Amino acid sequence: MTISAKEYARRRQDLMATMGPNSIAILPAAPERTRNRDVEYPYRQNSDFWYLTGFGEPEAVMVLLPGREHGEYVLFCRERDRTMEIWNGYRAGPDGAVSDFGADDAFPINDIDEILPGLIEGRERVYYDLGHDADFDRRLMGWVNSIRERVRSGAQPPGEFVALAHHLHDMRLFKSAAEVKIMRRAASISAGAHVRAMRTVRPGMAEYQLEAEYLHEFMRHGSRSPAYPSIVGGGANGCILHYIENSQTLNDGDLVLVDAGCELENYASDITRTFPVNGTFSKPQRALYELVLASQYAAIEATHPDNHWNVPHEAVVKVLTQGLVDLGLLSGEVSELIETEAYRRFFMHRTGHWLGLDVHDVGDYRIQEQWRQLEPGMVLTVEPGLYVAPDDDTVDEQWRGIGIRIEDDVLVTKDGCEVLTHEVPKDVADIEAVMRGNG
Repeated sequence: MTISAKEYARRRQDLMATMGPNSIAILPAAPERTRNRDVEYPYRQNSDFWYLTGFGEPEAVMVLLPGREHGEYVLFCRERDRTMEIWNGYRAGPDGAVSDFGADDAFPINDIDEILPGLIEGRERVYYDLGHDADFDRRLMGWVNSIRERVRSGAQPPGEFVALAHHLHDMRLFKSAAEVKIMRRAASISAGAHVRAMRTVRPGMAEYQLEAEYLHEFMRHGSRSPAYPSIVGGGANGCILHYIENSQTLNDGDLVLVDAGCELENYASDITRTFPVNGTFSKPQRALYELVLASQYAAIEATHPDNHWNVPHEAVVKVLTQGLVDLGLLSGEVSELIETEAYRRFFMHRTGHWLGLDVHDVGDYRIQEQWRQLEPGMVLTVEPGLYVAPDDDTVDEQWRGIGIRIEDDVLVTKDGCEVLTHEVPKDVADIEAVMRGNG
């Protein structure tokens, strides 16, 4: 399932082909972060760095030098250190960077001040993303300035800085067969966790106890962490879009909205399901739920290469607005309500986002002010919702405090799309059957 060394090499070659001759790309690994005092957050590699190297250690810098005679891919990394490895685990070291990770050349990270300025000198263009790592920005500018100081001695500093992300993020938007295989597996693990939660939930449970069911299912199938903090919102908490406190009791008669997905080999999954704590939807809950579901089916049907990015969202808005009028939550002409965005009282977010190494993955949504055309290999979420505030006294009391979102991960294919998260039920009858133990 792991991405092959050949694929990482192809990615680097594809990027260098866009850079042109006499240029250099520099990309540091993610820094380690302190959680509190001497405890660090679990380390997670920078997604761009991982995409190009597959190298998971901190204190590393990737350098690409198109056309360099002695090798185009240079990696600076930590040296092997027996004492540090006893305390903190194995290091690849420069030799391992070459033998195991495909570097043409590798040097100790402590030697970067002596070596990297020499690699920069004479290159006309530096590909680097300023503003993401202030410490490394300062170091890089220090190296460049040291070259500038020697201009009268014949040194040649770079004349241009170019954002590395411009080309790299467009590459990441299109998933390879190997990436899709990992994302299918991540989707399957997350789907299983949602099914487990539907079978486990009971009135009186705490939201965090239900969250624990997800984490257990993720880890027992090989995912070491969620792709993002899980949202487990019972009752009115489901109306809070980014609710992560997960500390309240799940009550009989309420819905619970769970937005949770695992990360596998650094690739994210992202699923939301909304289901009744007691196993049965009430009449108003079912009415709003089936409206959201109908809008999601319309959006998925619109997700294919003949359409641009915004068409699925437009399909959702049309279905939801008509349904809100039919249910009496909005009044007026549907076309006018859409034009004035009256639906945003109850549906205030977009219908989806790109998905990949980041849960809100990289890639432009517009190109030259036009919505981007959907193309095979893109992966996106489709996640309409409705949220009726518990204190909204402009609507009938039966609707208040109901929050619903339904989210799936969708791969654009040559002929349409594939729902990667199809293994978790979302039709009302299927959800209630699973919760009764019949599904």
